[in-house]
Amino acid sequence: MTQYIYLASPVNLPEGTYGLNPVSPEQPNVYETELDFAHLSFENNYDSGSKSRFSYSPHFTFNYQVACSYSFLFLKEGLKGNATDEKCLGLLHSYIGNALQASGIVEYYTSWNGEEALPISNKRSIQWANIKTPYDLVLADREFWEITW
Repeated sequence: MTQYIYLASPVNLPEGTYGLNPVSPEQPNVYETELDFAHLSFENNYDSGSKSRFSYSPHFTFNYQVACSYSFLFLKEGLKGNATDEKCLGLLHSYIGNALQASGIVEYYTSWNGEEALPISNKRSIQWANIKTPYDLVLADREFWEITW
């Protein structure tokens, strides 16, 4: 199964890939190091077939949502504290900071794929100013935060 980070907001959240550093524009799929390939990809909750939004989790109150698979991020017990963790947590920190500037509030949740509706293990409200480093964003499974600007 895959672990996901989910974010929800009252305003549209950007989708796409962040952090890829290819060798050159002429070789977009060639990376000098594994760290250059470490990245985060955010996919929104819009179904083009039905032309409507769906919810990643019933715990969210906002309609605009994105999902990011945990390819390069880990739960608290899986962190290694290496350069890949630092890069990807920095990307996540930047993404959430930008989302908060746009909306003032973001819901932040993690769970294994297929377990999004299970009970929340820990729910808290936190102000962005209290998140001092990107490592402060590391959650436990099914932890849900409401982050305010």
